[in-house]
Amino acid sequence: MQSYKKAVVLLNMGGPNSLDEVPIFLKNMFQDPCILSVKGSFFRSMIGNIIVNSRTQKSKKIYEALGGSSPLTRLTFSLIKKLQEKSQDTFYTYAMRYTPPYSYHVLQEVMEKNINEITLFSMYPQYSTTTTYSSFEDIAKSLKQLSFNPKINLVDRYYDNENFIKAIVDSIMDNMKDSNPSDFTLILSAHSIPLSRVKNGDPYQKECEISAKLIGDMLKDRNVAFKDIILSYQSKIGPVKWIGPNTDDIIKSIKSNIIIYPLSFSIDNSETKYELCILYKELADSIGIKDYRVCECLNDSKSFVELIENLV
Repeated sequence: MQSYKKAVVLLNMGGPNSLDEVPIFLKNMFQDPCILSVKGSFFRSMIGNIIVNSRTQKSKKIYEALGGSSPLTRLTFSLIKKLQEKSQDTFYTYAMRYTPPYSYHVLQEVMEKNINEITLFSMYPQYSTTTTYSSFEDIAKSLKQLSFNPKINLVDRYYDNENFIKAIVDSIMDNMKDSNPSDFTLILSAHSIPLSRVKNGDPYQKECEISAKLIGDMLKDRNVAFKDIILSYQSKIGPVKWIGPNTDDIIKSIKSNIIIYPLSFSIDNSETKYELCILYKELADSIGIKDYRVCECLNDSKSFVELIENLV
């Protein structure tokens, strides 16, 4: 059996691997106190069940449009394979928050391999209590259940890492190819979070703003001038106030061609492949935008493999 000195566990929210997993995905998400901040597990479970029942069929239609599953697991598995091919002494694996593979079983496998040093790598470039903290808390609970006490290293954010910014800028420019950037508005679209989280100290919005500024600075250094560069937020749900401006509102206000980069996503998922590529494409078409483009996330690219290697 292959022996390893350490393990790296990539942490993400997960996505349904089949239509049958959609209710499980939604149930686990809306029972997470980091997502649904309702005091008391009973009331959170009750409200969560109401949300799940109201959203299941709509969510199934989204994943049907994506071929019956989220692309997130497939792309993460490919990324893991590429990382593992380049490493002899490090075991690479991944754990999802709301769908298999869950952290308990992943850590159990790590423990069975007699590995006593683990790097937890957040797949969320910008830190948020709704995502990064939730995944780390989940890992902590599983470690306690397993009575497993390895040395833990954390890579909890990389929003301002030069290689991360460079990978994004390279992706944007590859997408532009022979087109003139001055004919396009660049939208950096991040997943929104409730405004109350930011007011309570969540650093996510500030880190998104720094990422956006660094991207703009690097494009300027390369003498690349878009018509405009706008940071916006997508995927708002529920009646509470979320941070903005909303990506769909920005699209409605623009008259030029549009290119979007999904700023807060490292792996493509329903928010990128459905919301940005399908739903907002239909919106752009309906208001007469001639050229609408969405960049892929870093996914299993060489640049992301190298970034992860350097950070761990």
